[in-house]
Amino acid sequence: MIKKLWIFQKSEGISPYIWSVFSILPFYFVFQSSSKLEVVIGIILTVLFLVSYRFAFISKGWIMYLLTLLLLAIAVTMTILFQFIYFAFYIAYFNGHIRSRITFMTFYIIHLIITTGLINFSVILQEQLFLKQIPFIIIVWISVILLPFNIYNRKKQGRLEEQLEDANKRISELVKQEERQRIARDLHDTLGQKLSLIGLKSDLARKLIAKDPEKAKSELKDVQQTARTALNEVRNMVSQMRGIRLKEEFVRVKEILKAAQLEFIIDEDVKLNNVSLFLENILSMCVKEAVTNVVKHSNATLCEISIEQSWNEISITVRDNGIGITIDHDLGKGSGLLGMKERLEFVNGRLDIVSNEGTAIIMKVPNNIVKQGNEEELK
Repeated sequence: MIKKLWIFQKSEGISPYIWSVFSILPFYFVFQSSSKLEVVIGIILTVLFLVSYRFAFISKGWIMYLLTLLLLAIAVTMTILFQFIYFAFYIAYFNGHIRSRITFMTFYIIHLIITTGLINFSVILQEQLFLKQIPFIIIVWISVILLPFNIYNRKKQGRLEEQLEDANKRISELVKQEERQRIARDLHDTLGQKLSLIGLKSDLARKLIAKDPEKAKSELKDVQQTARTALNEVRNMVSQMRGIRLKEEFVRVKEILKAAQLEFIIDEDVKLNNVSLFLENILSMCVKEAVTNVVKHSNATLCEISIEQSWNEISITVRDNGIGITIDHDLGKGSGLLGMKERLEFVNGRLDIVSNEGTAIIMKVPNNIVKQGNEEELK
């Protein structure tokens, strides 16, 4: 219980104490009156104001409008009878919590006009108790002007942040669903077909084992080869789902280029900082596709990879000295450029291609991309 109370106090700051003082303050002004009838009226109005104020926060529609008008009427009466204008601060705070902009602006203007008029009216009447409070009254008047907008904008920002968080959660769920569907398609296209083939050939071998043993052996060898192929495809799928670090991809790229007898240049000292596995996996797939294009289509003798990381962006450039590329023609030719472009756009990145004395494929992604949960899923 003590811990809960302490957390409440830490989260609210000194706000509860300020409201406690404000709740006691009107009774001080009420008891300044010499008339018992006015004291009774003041107590009733104060209690009615505090109760109505509480219900105004949880009310909607015409009830909320009615309670707000009642609060304004009580505030005006308390100012005229007891020179207590501080209920204006309560109403200013409440106005900031109104969601509808039109309703907010309407009550804001009405309240500001009423408060300003009451202050001027009391100054003209030269009410001594009122004039003694001028410094505090000026603070209240400034609060009536600024506080509603401050609270309204803060609440609006909070709602937008909640909507953004909900949208991110929905996007995360859609990404998970899409990944499940992709895995299901891959399993159906790879394992489904091959397991069906293994079943058919096994049945055929069983039927032939007595009639034609040699033919049965041939079918069983096909079964064995198909099973090995399926196993390799499953391993490749698991490797892709696990996620690939750029460092691991560069090792593979080095082997591919060495086998293709291409010179490979890379600054191995460059390291990426605070980059999620999800983002590295996307960059790795794009680098792999870009290097595959160099090997297959460029007729190059050199491939160079450079990495730059600034505070807001990561840039990876794959450059070769080959025959160059026709961007408009090759984007749809199955060279993998369209797939790279779509992957990068998924993380708000972009793909730039420069064809001048060879080809430079430049992949850029924001440095602050963090997909919650994806890093764990890819491990």
